[in-house]
Amino acid sequence: MTRRRPPARRRTRRPSRRQQQRDAQLIVFAVVAAAAIGLVVMVVNWLLAHWWVLVVVLVLAVLAGAGWLYNRQQRAQWEAVRAQGLRYGLPQLDALHHARFEDAIRDLMRRDGCQDAQRVGGRGDLGADVKATDPFGRRWVIQCKHRRNGAQGSAVGTPDLQVLNGTARQVHGADVAVIVTNGRVTGPAVAFAKQQRLHVVDRQTLAVWASGSSPLWELLRAVPPPRRPSPLS
Repeated sequence: MTRRRPPARRRTRRPSRRQQQRDAQLIVFAVVAAAAIGLVVMVVNWLLAHWWVLVVVLVLAVLAGAGWLYNRQQRAQWEAVRAQGLRYGLPQLDALHHARFEDAIRDLMRRDGCQDAQRVGGRGDLGADVKATDPFGRRWVIQCKHRRNGAQGSAVGTPDLQVLNGTARQVHGADVAVIVTNGRVTGPAVAFAKQQRLHVVDRQTLAVWASGSSPLWELLRAVPPPRRPSPLS
């Protein structure tokens, strides 16, 4: 008689390392979640028993928010008053660093009501030092040419206007392209500006604009019409 072989034992698979890591992560997550839920329940129960703490926190939050809003409004009012009274004399402008001169032009545009005026001058500015939108919806692109010696410095020439003409409208989307200087402007540059519908703010025009209260568009000729009606129109 042939003997029957005993049935082969099935080998039980041990869980792989990945499975063990997943199981350990699940256990840790469950423990952390349970602890977090327990902590939240404890905090809620404590707050319910000490409800006055919530009232105090809410009152303090309201007071802090009101104080922040008040300070912000005060700063805005102060900036508006300061901007309305902003004045520069030519000696002040002559003494500025060229970057601070750009800041001064930006601030004068803000004084005139261009709330989004910003200085963008620097490397790779592509001919734009200050950009602004006036209350009439017109987009201004301004190139600044500061001369340390004022009227005695080198004159702004046609090449400077050519750079502005090549980028102001095509690259920056300008409605009004302006070059501002505290120095002199050559005759050919002025003629080129007229041909290309560019605007030149020379030393004399800058003195009137910076020391007065009239917006720049009231001092320039042939400015494009407003894009949209405004309280100033």
